[in-house]
Amino acid sequence: MSYTGENLAEIEVLMLYDLSTSQEGIKIHKTAEHAKIKAARSLYEKGFITQEDGGYLTNLGREASEHAQFLFTMLNAHSGE
Repeated sequence: MSYTGENLAEIEVLMLYDLSTSQEGIKIHKTAEHAKIKAARSLYEKGFITQEDGGYLTNLGREASEHAQFLFTMLNAHSGE
């Protein structure tokens, strides 16, 4: 099992969210990379975010973003060794 390019793009979008507040969303502009626009649309269709171009995280999206950010932190915790 491995991540697809689409999965990685979705994870990258989820990583853009500031989890310290639920009052801050994101906006993926129409001039952004096509993969990022497509990832945001996919996350919206799956119920992770509130707008096709970003918006806020849903409860499901917040949980996914927390996991993505936690995994990133774990993988990079000892990168200097």
